[in-house]
This record gives sequence, C-alpha cells and structure tokens, in this order.
Amino acid sequence: MHCPFCAHPETKVIDSRLVAAGGQIRRRRACNACGERFTTFETAELVMPRIVKTDGTREPFNEDKLRSGIQRALEKRPVSVEAIEAALSRIRHQLRSTGEREVHSRVVGEWVMIELRQLDQVAYVRFASVYRSFQDLEEFRAEIERISDHEPADECPQGQPYDA
Repeated sequence: MHCPFCAHPETKVIDSRLVAAGGQIRRRRACNACGERFTTFETAELVMPRIVKTDGTREPFNEDKLRSGIQRALEKRPVSVEAIEAALSRIRHQLRSTGEREVHSRVVGEWVMIELRQLDQVAYVRFASVYRSFQDLEEFRAEIERISDHEPADECPQGQPYDA
C-alpha cells in the first residue's frame, strides 16, 4: 500500500485487529520511507445480486432503498434500531446466499414482509397494503384476519428458502 503522506510504495503492518464484530480488519501501518503511521480497514467485497423489477428493468441492490421502505412501515412503531438492523442484515445475508446474479424484487419484497411480520404486525399490514396494492377495506380485513388466525406467512416465491 502506498503511503498517503509521501506516496512511497512500501509500508509495513505494525498491528492488525478484528473490528466490527469480525467483519473488518483494522491495520496500523508505517511507511518505510518517511516513518509516518496510518490506519487502514480491510473488508470483504461481496457482490450483491442485481434486482429485477416487475417491469423487467434491472438495477443494483440499494440498501438505502430497502432501509427506507422498512423504516417507513415502522414509522412511530415501538421497534428498536437494533431489531431493524438485524432484519436488514438477515435480508442482505439471504440475498448473498442465493448465489444468483439477479433476484426478482418480488422475492425481496416477500423477505421484507416476513421480517416485518416478526417485528411488528401493524408495520407488516402497512407494508403489505402498499406492496400488494390493496384496493379496498376488504383486502385489509382479510390480511388482518389471516394474521389474527396465526396462519403461516406466505412462502417465498420461486421455492427459494428463507433463513430467519
């Protein structure tokens, strides 16, 4: 790694430590030429699959978009930030573990519904009403009755497994 101070091409690692719950390595380095010290962080670069929208267009996975949709459904609901982050982490893990280059947005939407159903039933119904385009009160009522009867959540589309 080049020194950020003098651009010398050789530096040595002085110390390495795991950080971010083992998801990163923090390295202290020293330049062989000028002696200045600096810190670098190393993380695994994991390629997320592209998302295939319902209209057939493809776009890169956007975690901010996923987070905002979940947060919008959970607005003013008693759910901790840690629980939301854990749900996001499970969805990201599921996306990576498919091993596919492309995943349909419908699949991701169903994973979000499963997570929201476990976090907060009101948020689940909010999200479902938009996601499934409820047209009238009867559709809301049917979904609420389904939740009340403790019916299992819909299976993920295309037979893909879901690890909660």
